[in-house]
Amino acid sequence: MNKKLIGSTLRYLRGNRKRKEVSKAVQISVSALSSYENGSRIPLDEIKVRIANYYGLTVQDVFFNQYITEQGEDYKHGSLQGGEYRI
Repeated sequence: MNKKLIGSTLRYLRGNRKRKEVSKAVQISVSALSSYENGSRIPLDEIKVRIANYYGLTVQDVFFNQYITEQGEDYKHGSLQGGEYRI
């Protein structure tokens, strides 16, 4: 599991939402979300589930099947293409 790639994925999925909004919705601290997005920590499994549910995706999609450019702008996963959610 690549922490930096997971961080890029989480930043991409958050988009224009505030970290405070997302962290409140998934019941974690803003600093925890920041750590996940910066690639310094990987969330526990139960938090992975809450994050995936928040974005309407599977844990597999969010944490294991990432294909994002280093800039975190071009999501090229099978179910997500070019910034459009295709679930």
